[in-house]
Amino acid sequence: MGSVLQSFQWLSLFFLIISVNVSAFKIPRLGTWRRTKELEPQIMSSSRFPDDDLKTFYYTQRLDHFNYRPDSYTTFQQRYMINFKYWGGAKSSAPIFAFFGAEVPVDEDVNYVGFLRDNALQFNALIVYIEHRYYGKSIPFGSREEAMRNASTRGYFNSAQAIADYAAVLLHIKKTLSAQNSPIIVIGGSYGGMLASWFRLKYPHIALGALASSAPILYFNGIAPQAGYYYIVTKDFKETSESCYQTIRKSWSEIDRVAKKPNGLSILSKRFKTCDKLNKSFELKDYLDSLYTDAAQYNYPPEYPVKVICGAIDAAAKKTDILGQIFEGVVAYMRHRSCYDMNEYNHPTETFLGWRWQTCSEMVMPIGHDRNDSMFPPAPFNMRRFVHECRSLYGVLPQPHWVTTYYGGPDLKLILRRFASNIIFSNGLRDPYSSGGVLESISKSVIAVTTVNGCHCLDILSRKQNDPQWLVAQRNAELKIIKGWIAEYQADLLALNKQIEAPVPES
Repeated sequence: MGSVLQSFQWLSLFFLIISVNVSAFKIPRLGTWRRTKELEPQIMSSSRFPDDDLKTFYYTQRLDHFNYRPDSYTTFQQRYMINFKYWGGAKSSAPIFAFFGAEVPVDEDVNYVGFLRDNALQFNALIVYIEHRYYGKSIPFGSREEAMRNASTRGYFNSAQAIADYAAVLLHIKKTLSAQNSPIIVIGGSYGGMLASWFRLKYPHIALGALASSAPILYFNGIAPQAGYYYIVTKDFKETSESCYQTIRKSWSEIDRVAKKPNGLSILSKRFKTCDKLNKSFELKDYLDSLYTDAAQYNYPPEYPVKVICGAIDAAAKKTDILGQIFEGVVAYMRHRSCYDMNEYNHPTETFLGWRWQTCSEMVMPIGHDRNDSMFPPAPFNMRRFVHECRSLYGVLPQPHWVTTYYGGPDLKLILRRFASNIIFSNGLRDPYSSGGVLESISKSVIAVTTVNGCHCLDILSRKQNDPQWLVAQRNAELKIIKGWIAEYQADLLALNKQIEAPVPES
């Protein structure tokens, strides 16, 4: 009876989440790679691990690292993976590259994030991938339904617990492999990049350094401008094609005009070949909003999706009207399909449901578009509405100030200059989330590496033969910095060992 009730509660939450007006939650998703995987097989690794290279392990992880109540000692199995192929071994103090999983099962990141395996050989590095709690197979309470059932079980689902998990796993690995002198470099992208930078700040005794790719750590508590994300999306399209930008900008009012006609929604449904008839014009506009932001955020070379969309929109100008042009852009990006699912970006996947909780609790990034020079209609972020809908979903209030309270944010340059070290913040300036990133170096060892043409997390994706030179240069700059950290560490270790071994003079 209990399991039936739990299943009912889970389904009730599931349907409530997907029924809540998505407009209050229009925080563009993070992630190291596009979730519409069938659209880009070219970014997957061309040299995927053979089965005997990647070993899967499970660590018995504590549920709550910050309490001493009896239930805090409850455990769950946390998945991590290790590739030993390139490691020089503990005796040589060879480094450990540790990738921090984020809001997706870690085995999916293994296929796309190639930075570790592309460079492990030259460092003789051990490669470790650690899965984030509540994702993939690292689920507390026995099942995802039980783990997400209520506020009490979801309460352990946060970033502080996640990086404490990573600390425990990494110490366990070093102990198991007798690798106490192997320096650890933590690597993450997007939300995982935020975790990597925060980990270096909170656990400097465990991680020698961090590479935080496309980590928008300033998009909290009003530090970055709310309209920054959509401003860059607009800039990407406008710089690609002025006429394309103007067409998209005019299309929103045209959609509303047609929608007001008798059978207007049926007309729009037919023109955009929607899989289900539109119930309101917002469904189409939300889909297009997601499509444009997705293309800008993951504007990978050499295809450059923004260029693909604009090329199709501009090419159709002489043969159709504005809505026809917009549809041609959809087809160019999503490819020819029998129909187009207006909920494609809102399906209640594991990532969608997990990340919605995280944004409703602590990861509150107030992103909106209200600038006159945006190609999107005005839609400023409404904190009051956001709080109300989060509370209706989960029964808890969001904590929009907690990230900056716990990790820092205001006066970042002044503060980190004094106590932080060995962090690379890498950003591509065509990435909309770079508007919340660290774009200027803070000190000699807290370094910003940027590229004018880069997009979201591109530097840590798998290397390809046709990578543009600016991307190769970005990765080389990051590797040079990491080599410097490790060389300095090895020199310090050698000096310390000599000091320990030196005979003590007799008094």
